[in-house]
Amino acid sequence: MIHRRRLRSAWDRVDSGELHRAPRKWQPWLSDTGSLTQKIELAIGQKLEVIVLRDCRQNLNSDESRYFHFKIKRCRVREVLLCVNNIPLVMAHSIIPSASSSGSNHAVLRLGKKPLGAVLFSKKRMHSSARPLREIARLDRHSALWQKCFKQYSALPKTVWGRRTLYSLKGHPLLVSEILLPALQHY
Repeated sequence: MIHRRRLRSAWDRVDSGELHRAPRKWQPWLSDTGSLTQKIELAIGQKLEVIVLRDCRQNLNSDESRYFHFKIKRCRVREVLLCVNNIPLVMAHSIIPSASSSGSNHAVLRLGKKPLGAVLFSKKRMHSSARPLREIARLDRHSALWQKCFKQYSALPKTVWGRRTLYSLKGHPLLVSEILLPALQHY
């Protein structure tokens, strides 16, 4: 009897118990339900610098596409480094479907060097009271996201922890993956 392997994601729901596999120093960052940008800014006492690595349209891999029920193949992908004093603390990889950046969201998502979290956590922007889907993962060189990040940031460690959240902005989905970088441990 032949068994077909299902698409297995490296990402697990935060409440699945996987959080306890993460190093203790990363657990508060991975499990936080608020804006990671705001949490870091509170910890460091200053605004983060945003370095835009890439902001373009590209195809999604099957792991990313599953969050959109495999209906979306090509999206705007924005990759940034969140830094303090030019030291990267987080690398963010955001997937913004065309429908999510049109209409009333169009002006909002002209981000420039503004962090996406500033838009997502603005009380007047969020319309859903439902908790967003949040997952965590330990990523290594076999992960598609790790490989994408490594192309943009060659100092990426061999293994990293990250969180991925499916947000809703005025009823439209956005997928944000945040990779925690070693310098963040100092805060």
